[in-house]
Amino acid sequence: MIFRLEVIGFTIESCILAQAAGAHRIELCDNPGEGGTTPSYGFIKSARENLRIELYPIIRPRGGDFFYSDAEFDVMKVDVKLCKDLGCDGVVIGMLNADGTVDKKRCKELVEIAYPLGVTFHRAFDRVSDAAQALEDVIEIGCERILTSGLVPNALNGAETLAALIKQADERIIIMPGSGIRAGNIIELAQKTGAVEFHTSARMNIDSKMNYTNEGMNESLKSVSADVDEIKKIIFSLNNFFNAEKKRC
Repeated sequence: MIFRLEVIGFTIESCILAQAAGAHRIELCDNPGEGGTTPSYGFIKSARENLRIELYPIIRPRGGDFFYSDAEFDVMKVDVKLCKDLGCDGVVIGMLNADGTVDKKRCKELVEIAYPLGVTFHRAFDRVSDAAQALEDVIEIGCERILTSGLVPNALNGAETLAALIKQADERIIIMPGSGIRAGNIIELAQKTGAVEFHTSARMNIDSKMNYTNEGMNESLKSVSADVDEIKKIIFSLNNFFNAEKKRC
């Protein structure tokens, strides 16, 4: 069995560190405080120039919900074309209707614009009203995988739903668990779900390197970075687990 680990890249340094630690794919995002929004042109371009592994920028014009206006959808179409022009391997999308169903029409349009790039449907999936139907809808629009925590905040708590989705998918689409995944729980999650692709932020906060700070501003200028040791531990654990599974087969 072959597993794949996707790591969120919130900074160019994090992307480079994650690649060096053994990550297989980067989900490129801006604004970690909002759960990830579309990265800038410069960020995407720089990431593509620095990475040999797969690069999938998120196409999300703002934080909040996943019910977008026509103007926001126009922005998303431009961003998908940009990722294609810059040589990305894929994009990450997700749009819902107001009733919690998948916006199949507009998602399919983005998939068609992105072609031949791969497309992941992101955790908008965790906000759908009917997961089983949403799975069929995402397959229909042509996505290659779904990033989901099983419709709860933490993927381990959603393991039962994730396992059901993987069974329903029946290899027609990849179900990639994400949210709260760390080295300490990755094997339990793999055992309970049968997943072979996993998504982690593996993030850590780092202090500012400034020698001077204005105390009057009363702020903490920490930033987010990839935790190299955590990524290596996850990959080490998954290697051991899947090698053992291979021997048993």
